[in-house]
Amino acid sequence: MSAIQTDHKRGLLLTAIGGLTLTVDIPLIRLAEGEAWSILLLRTGTTFVAALVIWAVWRLITPQVPQLLPGRAGVVVAALYGLGSITFVTAVFSTSTANLVFILAFTTMFAALLSWLFLKERPRPATLLAMAAMIVGVLIIVGDSVGTGNVFGDFMALCSSFLIASAITVSRASGRDMGFTALIGVIMPFMVALAVVAGDTGYRVDAPWWIIFNGAVVMPISFFCLAAGPRYISGAEVAMFYLLETVLAPVWVWMIFSEVPTTNSLIGGAILITALVAHSIWQLVESRRHRVSGNAGQA
Repeated sequence: MSAIQTDHKRGLLLTAIGGLTLTVDIPLIRLAEGEAWSILLLRTGTTFVAALVIWAVWRLITPQVPQLLPGRAGVVVAALYGLGSITFVTAVFSTSTANLVFILAFTTMFAALLSWLFLKERPRPATLLAMAAMIVGVLIIVGDSVGTGNVFGDFMALCSSFLIASAITVSRASGRDMGFTALIGVIMPFMVALAVVAGDTGYRVDAPWWIIFNGAVVMPISFFCLAAGPRYISGAEVAMFYLLETVLAPVWVWMIFSEVPTTNSLIGGAILITALVAHSIWQLVESRRHRVSGNAGQA
């Protein structure tokens, strides 16, 4: 198996783990039952501390630990993820959930376009088809509610989508391991949340252990894997795994809080999952076919 094929499989596995782990973020936030900015403060603060502890322990075990901020590209990526978190939180409070989820789905489009323009990575037809199917799935999920938000909130959601795609593209262009960089980037939304909590809202989190678990375990795993993915696979492919939260978060909420998803949510979710799984299987089949062809050519 060639190094390129091995890296591609590694990238698919990393981003799949990251995307799946991220789906429990919203249920854990709801279980905490706190004020939004207080939750953001505790969540990002815990994530930042956990990242430093994990990095320090990793460095004690082996010197081959990824850098926290690998050069100027690392600083840029950390800033993009940090700004993306701030615009995301702003959008949560300024537009409808349906609008937010739908607009964030365009991360895949932005990532594909930026990779095409700046990295000359033209998406394969199968990837474009999968992306189109996933956008249709998201539109089905939120179609009845699109248009209920406001322009400012929608713009903030669009900025968040573009910033995440930009971070993926810069990571891909650098070829560096950015796993810890996304975790360090949470210091920016932490400072904003600290200012808001100290100045206006006050601190209130009724069940902080859920957020501590979220920040110490869920966020490091999901952010690290999703941020490391662009080193091995295209930006468009990485961005597709972010959409798993759109599908599975409502399922976990249904199981925990007995909030039954709508028929449109189930139909759209099925389309999203089918497109993502089919695309991943196609990539693996293509990889195996190229490997067999390569072995036959060497015989």
